[in-house]
Amino acid sequence: MQELGSRIEKSLTVLQLLPALQGGGVERGTLDVAAGLVGHGHRSLVVSAGGRLLPELLAGGSEHIRYPLGRKSPFSLRYVLPLRRLLKSAAVDIVHARSRLPAWITWLAWSGMDPATRPRFITTIHGLYSVNAYSAVMVKGEQLIAVSDAARDYVLSHYPALDPARIHVIYRGVDPLVYAAGFTPAQAWLADWYRRYPQLQGRYVVCLPGRVGLRKGALDFIALIAELKQAGHPVHGLIVGELAPRQRKLAGQLGAAASAAGVADAITCTGFREDLREIMSVCSAVVSLSRYPEAFGRTVNEALSLGIPVAGYDHGGVGEQLARHFPAGLVPFGDRTEMAKRLATWRVVPPSLADVQPYTLDNMLSNTFDLYQQLAAARQ
Repeated sequence: MQELGSRIEKSLTVLQLLPALQGGGVERGTLDVAAGLVGHGHRSLVVSAGGRLLPELLAGGSEHIRYPLGRKSPFSLRYVLPLRRLLKSAAVDIVHARSRLPAWITWLAWSGMDPATRPRFITTIHGLYSVNAYSAVMVKGEQLIAVSDAARDYVLSHYPALDPARIHVIYRGVDPLVYAAGFTPAQAWLADWYRRYPQLQGRYVVCLPGRVGLRKGALDFIALIAELKQAGHPVHGLIVGELAPRQRKLAGQLGAAASAAGVADAITCTGFREDLREIMSVCSAVVSLSRYPEAFGRTVNEALSLGIPVAGYDHGGVGEQLARHFPAGLVPFGDRTEMAKRLATWRVVPPSLADVQPYTLDNMLSNTFDLYQQLAAARQ
């Protein structure tokens, strides 16, 4: 038994499922919940194909089961029976699917169990998924977590038969002690950073974090940097993230676009980095340029917590976050000229973020664990 808040709660065994642990918002949220579970005396299990974040998961006290549930292949169905056996042998109280294919495998395993003794089944809506039979599995959870009001509204608009009471909005959160306003990286990190990227010194550095792709607005970013440079601003664009495995040709496309715009020397791509906190803390501004609305912008939350201003297109979860926490960063969708004006203004007069309080990790964990406990108690 563990005390959460002012209540004594039942010790739980929670199994989270996702395709892999390579890096990203879904993965980071999984690790946050896993660490929180262990810290409160619960048993945390994670099923995935593994990846670069696996050592961190294990170091936090979670157990990992290696099932490659992200392969869109009929062969993935072979994990249905092993997963069902795992749910029984580990006496899982809550099974929590965070992605569509793992959710299908989970639902097939779970639906074949005795309703009186099987775990409670939760899904999290991390994205504004395409509306089809494949995506419909995400509304099969007994209860659903939506990572924003935008995600909740999207699901209800496309699945009108879904009972709204089954959806719980739990925003992704950030630890304000880790992402503290005024955070300064260690001197050794700073020395290494500017040794690697001396072109950033003395520049107004605008950062585009996240996986590199056209959907994430990489071409918009190049055009934005070009507009600022042409206006005479000492700007440098920094893209922090990796190309999706199937988009290797995009590197050449982006390089050609930067050359054509005359900013090949004013844009740096770092590839995947594990020190995004440090990187954003030494940038002048962060931007969100996704061409399609997203359910939530984790890096928006992190940058604002660090005291770094964020400019983003006013749609989806990012628009919702900025409207609530930093309205000065809202830019009409696709309006690069307005975004360039906003960034140019901030270069002269940096905006104050003293009163900005983005969503916190404690609230996310508290709300998630409350839902877990309510479901577990209802089964009993």
